[in-house]
Amino acid sequence: MAVPTNTVQTFSRTNIREDLTDIISNISPTDTPFISNIGTAKAKQRLHEWQVDDLAAANSDNKTVEGDDATVDTAPASSRRNNYTQLMDKVVSVSSTSRAVDNAGYADELAYQVSKKAKELKRDMEKRACDNKAAVPGGASTAGETAGAVAFITTNASRGATGADGTLSGTTSGYVDAAATNGTLRTFTEALLKDVLHDAWEAGGEPRMALMSGTLKQTASAFSGIADIRKEAGNGQATIIGAADVYVSDFGDISFVPSRFTTGRDVLVIDPSLWKVADLQGYSLTDLAKTGHSDRNMLSREWTLVCQNEAGNGVVADVQAA
Repeated sequence: MAVPTNTVQTFSRTNIREDLTDIISNISPTDTPFISNIGTAKAKQRLHEWQVDDLAAANSDNKTVEGDDATVDTAPASSRRNNYTQLMDKVVSVSSTSRAVDNAGYADELAYQVSKKAKELKRDMEKRACDNKAAVPGGASTAGETAGAVAFITTNASRGATGADGTLSGTTSGYVDAAATNGTLRTFTEALLKDVLHDAWEAGGEPRMALMSGTLKQTASAFSGIADIRKEAGNGQATIIGAADVYVSDFGDISFVPSRFTTGRDVLVIDPSLWKVADLQGYSLTDLAKTGHSDRNMLSREWTLVCQNEAGNGVVADVQAA
């Protein structure tokens, strides 16, 4: 079929508008399962402190002679734990021209960039909270740093060969001044998890969440105790659930939670009620001084991680997928 002479076609036209959708796709993960599931508190100093105490060991030989004088039992003092705040920020600078032009997907370039930075800041917090990092006091030219969860846990820590617990700045009190030492990697097994759960229970803890990387989550989903999990579908047929989200242990149900922001080699076995994010300065959006043809905003938060009692938690460290 021949096209008639002088027929107007799109291929040679220069005035056709572009076809650009207003939808902007961003698949970067924003879920923060650790800090989203723990409590919050208010810090009043850069060094945030709390107290840790426990009961005396149970004594089956506790007996008293009738009529005997009362003997005062020992009452050990509680110990202090602390952590330093870490100031995080995200700064956006957008030219006045960028804000003036007609943008696809959003009305204001500055508002859009601030929204992105808010999500990035939350991800940074999650990464730090889950990490194996020591606290740093900070100074005139040194930024303060908060210790991460992996470094806190020492009582119920299963580590690979050559691995070592983090240390405190004092004998029984203080902040985590040295992170845990990574040990030799070994396969993540159900037996390792059971040992940590048992140790945490013996210490009086009730952990309810196991936070791990996606790769380790796949290994955990294949543990023998949870391999045959089914649910009834609407059509009356049984559907096999391929992922183990809840592990029924001898010491309570544990949620297996995949996280993109863990170390990748450590499984945090935590009781969320024993952790908090303490803010010295909560989320703040500040307009920075205008120095030219641009507008600048700073989003910031100064916070620290609080582990109210590390003995109620555990870590299966130095593990890799089967």
